Amino acid sequence: MSIQWFPGHMNAARKKAAESMEKTDLVIEVVDARLPQASTNPMIEQLRRHRQRPCLKILNKADLADPAATKAWIEFYNAQKDTTAVALSCKKPADVAKVPNLAMKLAPHRGTALKPLRMMIMGIPNVGKSTLMNALLKKRVAAVGDEPAVTKTQQRLYLGNNMVLVDTPGMLWPKIEHPTDGLMLAASHAVGVNAVIEEEVATFLADLLLGRYPQLLAARYGFPTEGIDGVSVIEGIAKRRAFRLKGGDLDFEKAAHTLLLDYRSGALGRISLETPQSREALLASYQPPPSLGLPKEQEEEGDDDER
Repeated sequence: MSIQWFPGHMNAARKKAAESMEKTDLVIEVVDARLPQASTNPMIEQLRRHRQRPCLKILNKADLADPAATKAWIEFYNAQKDTTAVALSCKKPADVAKVPNLAMKLAPHRGTALKPLRMMIMGIPNVGKSTLMNALLKKRVAAVGDEPAVTKTQQRLYLGNNMVLVDTPGMLWPKIEHPTDGLMLAASHAVGVNAVIEEEVATFLADLLLGRYPQLLAARYGFPTEGIDGVSVIEGIAKRRAFRLKGGDLDFEKAAHTLLLDYRSGALGRISLETPQSREALLASYQPPPSLGLPKEQEEEGDDDER
């Protein structure tokens, strides 16, 4: 199952973000701590690096993620140039209070009344950008919802007299290269429901959890996990919760939805869908399609002609 979701307003948001980046000192990128790299938009990376803007990378929902995996991701990102990473929950005021000082350290030449620090908050849908905005400003200025793509336009707001915040709509990218990324994004509710089949997403999630967190599945649903697959997990949930259709058949759709909700809410426990090591393995196994489908000699001849 290949998941792609790029509504029209996202293309407009990308163009607007490219224009605004020129007058931005710092990008605050919010990602999901449970899948930091899969929820990193490559377009944001391209835009900010083109303008040579530093990045404060916020791994939000850290209270739902596996602490060991989050620690590894923080080390991974902090080793990158012009990047500072922090794990927090945008719903916790004490966590959000750390953000302004971290931002100032990345752009110390700004942050006065005459030269306010101009920060653009970016990220994919439903990772907590609006929650962060509201927490920083200590008032509701951005719509918050448990559906992706709640914010559809940019807004510019002042944080004190020395900082400016620009909130941008959640943006995915036109083509999700790795199918597993699309499935992780769908499991974490960053993709609109019209673009996914929940049973397929839940089966993927169940298979992943069987490999990494089988004890959490067993503890939550009360059945042994040895020797079963993702489909059997969905079936087991339906049986244990007595999810049945009118004719008596198991309601796989309701069981799949239950698993996804339990993961998203943290009811299953603290779970990370990827680690730096699993990401490295994914990239190593990926074979991009040939660009032209021509023998190497013909491709080289074409290159010479272009030069």
